[in-house]
Formats: sequence, C-alpha cells, structure tokens
Amino acid sequence: MSDLVATGLGVSYGDRVAVQPLDLHVPGGRMLAVTGPSGAGKSSLLWALACALRPAVADVSGTVAVDGRPVGDRDAAAGAGVVLVPQRNGLSPTLSAEESILVPLLALGVPAKDASGRVAEELGRVGLSDFGRHLVDQLSGGQQQRVALARAFALRPRVLLADESTSDLDAGNRELMIAALRAEADRGAAVVLATHDPEAAARTDAVLALDEGVATWVRPLT
Repeated sequence: MSDLVATGLGVSYGDRVAVQPLDLHVPGGRMLAVTGPSGAGKSSLLWALACALRPAVADVSGTVAVDGRPVGDRDAAAGAGVVLVPQRNGLSPTLSAEESILVPLLALGVPAKDASGRVAEELGRVGLSDFGRHLVDQLSGGQQQRVALARAFALRPRVLLADESTSDLDAGNRELMIAALRAEADRGAAVVLATHDPEAAARTDAVLALDEGVATWVRPLT
C-alpha cells in the first residue's frame, strides 16, 4: 500500500491564487475525486501533487510526501512512483498506441519481453487490443485518453493522478475506465481523479470540491 500526503499545499500564478493551501492524505487503496467547475484549480492541484509545476510558471507552497518520504520535484515524484495523466493526455502523435506504452517502460529498464507483455495487458484492459498499431493521431480523443491511462497503469504507479480521464468517453467506456481506476486503488495505489463527471465521483471513496481554489470536503475519507 502507498500513501500520499500533502501539507499546506497551495498554488498561485502571480497575484492569482489557484489553490488555497490545504492538507490532504490519500492512503493507498483509496480513490479520491476532486470536483469543481472549470478554472476551480483541479488541474493545478494534481500538477502540484506530482511536483510538476515549474517555478517559472507557478508558485507552489507546502510539501508532498509519498510513503513518508518528501518529494520536492518532478523527478523525485516520478522516482517515488507518482504518475500523472494530464488532461491533454501527453501522448506523442508520431508514436503508435503500443509504442506510447512501450517506450516509457523500456526507458525505465523493464526487460523487453516483460514490457511487451504489459503493453498487451494494458491495451486489453482499456479495450484497445485491436488498436495497438494505430498512430496516436489516428485515434479519437476518447481512445487517446484510454491509451494514456493504459500507459499509466503499465508503469505500476504508487500514486496515480488522473485529470479528466473519463471526460471524452461514451457511457460504456467511461464505466470501463472507472472500473480500471478502481482496480489500481485495489492494487494498492493512492488514486486521485479530477473530474466533472458525477458518476465517476460517486464511484470514489471520497469527494473534495474546489471552488476558486478553496477546498471543501463533500464526502471525506474515513
């Protein structure tokens, strides 16, 4: 089981406060939804939890720790098993769906045979077994979201941060992805999903609402 703890975590862009400082604890095995309107600070919170906001762009206060160990930058967070799935999916249009998952695994030193097995497993989990050789820019927006999630799952995250990862999906695939995110929590990851989707939020263990950067528990973790 993993453990994500943020203490006094806040984000501002110049004079604009995107996230008022907050404390957050998401234990491994639990799934938290962060809800709120566009511009409420959801993405800023997830990027701050991933230590992925550059100082030249944003001022971030507070600390983030994984399994009791502080992480102070993106490399340290990645090394601690923090995986962020950004809203714009972060996929290269010149790679195939398979390559999008395979390349990061090989870069981490996963043996080629094991990496190939993970690629097949995760494409199957997101319902894209028949699309592995399609280039990313040949896929629909919803299919790209699913490839981005498959890539994240293949990395075996301790902490998974997913930004609107069910937003462009039809009802059947949305259900499939919510179940896949839940399976990551059941595997022991701490999962945080930023979402506009009431159905996705209802399937999580807790809901934190953001409004103009102010956090309010709708359904706290217990």
